[in-house]
Amino acid sequence: MVENDEQFTWTVKLDWLNVISMLKLESINQISEIKKEKAIRRITKTYSNQTLAEFEPADLDKLVVNELKELMKKELLLRAKKQERMEKEIRNKIIPMKKGGIIRLDPNDLKNFKGDPKEMMKFFYKKLTGEDDDDRDDDNDNVKEDNNSYYI
Repeated sequence: MVENDEQFTWTVKLDWLNVISMLKLESINQISEIKKEKAIRRITKTYSNQTLAEFEPADLDKLVVNELKELMKKELLLRAKKQERMEKEIRNKIIPMKKGGIIRLDPNDLKNFKGDPKEMMKFFYKKLTGEDDDDRDDDNDNVKEDNNSYYI
């Protein structure tokens, strides 16, 4: 029981929010309780409880982060790959970025619309994709979405 009290004194110093940010995670729930306990046990085996109680909180955080990195290699690697894949998909889906990121507009072209939003949307669609909006028929799509509005 004395060992748990000593362990409690140094684990109270841990700033789990800092540990989570160092691991680049969003919430504490992404670290399983088993892995947290295992990391604390491993650190306690390496250093004595008295020594750990004398450490600064920042140093304790670094020790826990290093231990959790070892224990969570697979999860962190999968998370990094998923994040990279998601960023790549977002970059590929943004059409203007594929064409240099700049959409050149001629102010003289904008004078011809006279307040008609449908014509303006067709113009922007043609500028973004390089094809005419008349070629597609959005009203007959089987996708459940709002077919009456345009969003920019």
